[in-house]
Amino acid sequence: MRLRAGDAELVVRPDQGARLSSLTVGGFQLLRQGERFGSFVMAPWCGRTRQGRFRNGAVEHQLPVDAGEHAIHGTVRRRAWTTARADERSAALYCDLIEPWPYPGRVTQLVELAEDGGSVTLTLGVETAGNSFPAQAGWHPWFLRQLTEGGRPVEIDFAAEWQEERGEDHLPTGHRIAPKPGPWDDCFGMPDGVEVRLNWPEQLALTVTSRSEWAVVYDELPEAVCVEPQSGPPNGLNTHPRLVTELEPLEVSTRWEWRLA
Repeated sequence: MRLRAGDAELVVRPDQGARLSSLTVGGFQLLRQGERFGSFVMAPWCGRTRQGRFRNGAVEHQLPVDAGEHAIHGTVRRRAWTTARADERSAALYCDLIEPWPYPGRVTQLVELAEDGGSVTLTLGVETAGNSFPAQAGWHPWFLRQLTEGGRPVEIDFAAEWQEERGEDHLPTGHRIAPKPGPWDDCFGMPDGVEVRLNWPEQLALTVTSRSEWAVVYDELPEAVCVEPQSGPPNGLNTHPRLVTELEPLEVSTRWEWRLA
């Protein structure tokens, strides 16, 4: 599914977890290519859940572990999604929650290119079809480190109030520390909302914003960097549970705005 506006083109893959498989602006491809990359949805949890276990009240649940001893990135990123509606600049998609997630519900994603082609807004929802449950939602985009062969690498700039101290198991220890210089595979707290600026010198600048207060920044690989706005930190089903009820679904959004040099 191709969405177009101005000099921007976005490809959405309902058959691959509603993944954004391509984003081109002014002829520049911004996302790393391949089925594991692009930008995928994380829901109903983000990052790693410790040993795949979480509690809902007095009930403990076990999720399949698929990242060492942990469960990672939710259950919908490899599922086929249903397109509810689509036009030239937007698409609405959904995926029902089924096993191994223990509660019936639905994840929705709305993708909207701005009319002038200068930004995209992504909105995720997590709804229950019955019992309440803790949940998280967010995105895992892989932005190319270099937009062209020989181009200067991307520069990452942000101001965080804290960094979640990372243990040897890659999960937050529960301690908040002053932000450290990269390289990063770390979660940062931004209580006034996420704002991370990516600049490819002399080519393009892009800003990722969200009203959420957490973002994981990952820049340890040579090919790409990740800026992941999300509704809670890794292992948040246990440490920062956000209860989804019939009256209060979870909703989170992010906006990516770009400008050619």
